[in-house]
Amino acid sequence: MTDTLAKDHETVRAQQRTAAAQARRLKTLDSLFELRAFIALGVLIVVFSLLSDSFLTVDNVITMTRHVAINAILALGMLLVILKGGIDLSVGSTVGLSGVIAGELLQGLHLSPFDVVAYPQVWAVIVICIAVGALVGAVNGILVTRLNVAPFIATLGMLYVARATAMLISNGTTYPDLAGDPGTHNTGFDWLGQGRPLGLPVAVWIMIVLAALVAALLRSTPFGRWLYATGGNERATELSGVPVKRVKMAVYVISGACAAISGLIIASELTSAAPQAGDTFELNAIAAVVIGGAALSGGRGNVRGTLVGAFVIGFLADGLVILGVSTFWQMLIKGAVIIVAVILDQSQQRFRRRRAAASAVAVAAEDAEDDSTSPQRVTSEA
Repeated sequence: MTDTLAKDHETVRAQQRTAAAQARRLKTLDSLFELRAFIALGVLIVVFSLLSDSFLTVDNVITMTRHVAINAILALGMLLVILKGGIDLSVGSTVGLSGVIAGELLQGLHLSPFDVVAYPQVWAVIVICIAVGALVGAVNGILVTRLNVAPFIATLGMLYVARATAMLISNGTTYPDLAGDPGTHNTGFDWLGQGRPLGLPVAVWIMIVLAALVAALLRSTPFGRWLYATGGNERATELSGVPVKRVKMAVYVISGACAAISGLIIASELTSAAPQAGDTFELNAIAAVVIGGAALSGGRGNVRGTLVGAFVIGFLADGLVILGVSTFWQMLIKGAVIIVAVILDQSQQRFRRRRAAASAVAVAAEDAEDDSTSPQRVTSEA
């Protein structure tokens, strides 16, 4: 009997060691998957630095970071939508619409009934444009929450509506020279895209502030907990008393406002506004969020990963431009990066399930070992 107990004990110990070793290996792999965006960014910096002497210069890094900031602001709003399990395809068109509205207002708003031309001040133009972006987001939210339209369809429809609205307002033309006129007190708009407080572009400061606000929103407020819970299991979250529809509405409004801010920065940087601005920007924002580790199914993602994902997309695009790579190849490479990011995310989920199973086996083996060596069991076996 003693020999039998010893053999059982050794078998249990062997199972426990095997399961524990597998769990450790899977934990290491999971950590590598979790850091994939940081690894990708590091590889890009090293490769492009070796291929081009001008890539890692101070001026070029600041320029690239300014480009990254525009996409990062879009991606922060997209992150909130994806966390709740949705998607927002209208942000690129909202970028163009906000720029067109800014151009229309800064060029002078003709009030026919009063036979006057109004020139709103820059701060009023910015507020109006952000409000328009939030309105587009609100319409998306109403379609999704009240009319139960699928997020993909609702935001795809608004993509065309917002783009067409921008075309109708501008007649398909570009608004040039938005620097303003001192005589109309609407100057200073170019500072938003070209100013450099403390040596950094305004867009970068806006990105930093918004990232801090979104991070605080997700970590330190009930809304953040509701958002993650909604993305994880919407039905269970709703049954627990969480205002799921209000959460959905809020994330679309925030996403629309972020898109409007990006549109204002682009129009200010170029001192011109075109209805085509922002074309395919929604794809860049989604790519940044996915590369940063967020799950398209919702419930998983963070600000840190999204920012790193935006830097990966931005540095990749600018690095290819510096090397003189064709636009067509740039699109192909960007698409391949998105596909690889999704594949890695799916692989990470499989590894996590295997890790959980291995950990459960290790715990079960440990419990079995405790049972086999307990005084009560030894006495009963004897």
